[in-house]
Formats: sequence, structure tokens, C-alpha cells
Amino acid sequence: MTTIDAQKTTVEGPLQPEVTGPVATWFADGWTVTWRNLSKVKRSPDVLVFAILQPIMFVLLFSQVFGGAIGGGNADFDYTNFLMAGIFAQTVVFGSTFSGAAMAQDLKEGLIDRFRTLPMNPSAVLVGRTNSDLVLNTLSMIIMILTGFAIGWRFESGFLSFFGGVVLLMLFSYSFSWVMALLGMMVKSPETINNASFMILFPITFISNAFVPAESLPRVLEVFANWNPVSALIQGARELFGNTGGTIAADTWPMQNPIITAVAGSLVLLIIFVPLAIKKFANTSSR
Repeated sequence: MTTIDAQKTTVEGPLQPEVTGPVATWFADGWTVTWRNLSKVKRSPDVLVFAILQPIMFVLLFSQVFGGAIGGGNADFDYTNFLMAGIFAQTVVFGSTFSGAAMAQDLKEGLIDRFRTLPMNPSAVLVGRTNSDLVLNTLSMIIMILTGFAIGWRFESGFLSFFGGVVLLMLFSYSFSWVMALLGMMVKSPETINNASFMILFPITFISNAFVPAESLPRVLEVFANWNPVSALIQGARELFGNTGGTIAADTWPMQNPIITAVAGSLVLLIIFVPLAIKKFANTSSR
């Protein structure tokens, strides 16, 4: 059993496996940090409450406020079905900011230096951080799916295809958590992370096909949206959910091959930002 002393509090990982080698030790360290981060959520239930309420609010606001205005006379266009993949993508991408905010806060409080004094793999801190975000994003996804069912959304493909769409969204969110973790170690204070992250997240989520068809945007924004990896993620999720009725994908490679684009984009983010984040962590001292 591993105990981490952080600000005079003790967090235990009751299910930590026995360690018998370097790989097992790495997994055990990652699990311990993951458990520590999830335990912090238990002690701050307001974080969990807002993580649940935000996706519900987005689903209800966009579906009820914009649903009647978008898609007007097109009888084949179901805005609720069109919307849900976009809401899913926006929420899981925004959920990745937890990693950045938490890393910035841990650096400010000196916790990172305390982790360095322990006989643990340094990358386990980042793995545990991004893993806990994945758990929270999965919870948000479940809440959004249930809310979507309540307002009439349905996936129109088989269960395996639907599950594939959920996995695609979670894979992208996990890879983006590493981007935010790196950003959290680069900013000067935790208060800066929200503004810094929103400068990235707002353009890639709103200049996309999340809430309106890309062809309805001004030409410059339409081109950006059709090559935006978040648009490919959303289009891929719509195809896997069977929610493409009444829409035609743009004649660009990402929109014609959205699932491949989203998977490849997620892997590229991991390949680039995992080593960058680990290197930054090794060279970053508490503030």
C-alpha cells in the first residue's frame, strides 16, 4: 500500500497491486496517483456537481434554444440528432482542462516537489492526472447520453457502432488532456490556465460542425471547420451513431474519412505531447 503525504493529508490506494518489476511498479505508481486525484474529487463534491450539471445545461440550452432556428425547412434534418455528437465532443474536450488546472495548482502548492522525493516514476504523476480526467469525462459522457435520451436523441446504428463512437470521443479527450497538462506546467499561475486554455478550446469547438453545418459558416471559417480535427471527431461520432441524416459531408479528406482522421489525430497528439509533458515535468520546479 502506498501513502502520499500532500499538505498533511494522507491518500491511500486500497486496491494497489503488488509490484514485482519496473513495469508493475510504473502501473502501481500511476494507479496511486490516479486514486489520489479521484479522492480529491470526493473531498470537493462541488467539482463533481458542476461536472455533471454543465453537460446537462449544454444539451438543454442548445437543443431547446437553437433547435427551432437551425435546419428550418429541411424535414430530413433532425437537429437534436445532429447536435448530440457536437455536445459530446465539446464537453470532453473542455473536460481536458482539469489536467492543466490541477498541474498548475500542484506546482503552486509545492506538491510536485514532494512527488519527486518519493521512489516513484515521474511520468506516473502525469499518467495519474490524465487517467483521473478520463474517469470524470466518462461520467460526463454517461450523464450526457442519458440527457440526450430524455430529449429524444437516439443512436440509429447498432450498439457496437454506438460504443465505437463513445470510445472515439474518449480517446480524443484523453490525448487532449496531455496537451492541457503541458499547458498547465507552462503557465505562471493556476489563475491563468482557464484563459489560456479557452483561447485554444473556443476556436476549435465553435469554428467546427458541432452546432451548425460547416457550409453555413462564412467561407474562411468553413474551410477552417472542414479541416478542423474536432470537426472530424464530431463527424466520425455522427457516422458511428448513425446521426448523419439530412447532412452531407464536405468534399475534404478529413470529412470524407473522419474516423481515420480522429484516431490518427489522437495518436499524433499522444506521440507529440506525452514526451513533451514528461520532459517539462522533469524540468519544472514548484512555484
